[in-house]
Amino acid sequence: MATLKKFRPLFDRVLIERIAAETKTKGGIMLPEKSIGKVLEGKVVACGPGKRDEKGNAIPVSVKLGDHVLLPEFGGTKVELEEKEYHLFRDTEILARFE
Repeated sequence: MATLKKFRPLFDRVLIERIAAETKTKGGIMLPEKSIGKVLEGKVVACGPGKRDEKGNAIPVSVKLGDHVLLPEFGGTKVELEEKEYHLFRDTEILARFE
C-alpha cells in the first residue's frame, strides 16, 4: 500500500481499480472465463488535482476517492502497482458515477 500512497496522478487523470467480474450465477453455476464480458465498472483509487482553463483557473476532477464509476470499453492506460492492475483514465473519459 505504501507504493500506492506515493502514486499521484497528474492534472485531470484518475487511477481506477476495475471491479472483479462475477464468476458464479445466482443459481450457483460457475461461468467460464470466455463467457464473462469485460468489466466496465471500477473504484477510484487516486485522483489528480484537476486541470486549468485558459485563464489559469483550476477545474477540479468530477470524482473523488472511493467513487464507483462506469468506464468505457476501450481506453485508459494499464498500470501495475504492488502486483495489482490499475487503469489510468482522464476525468472526461469516465462515463458515469454510481450513487
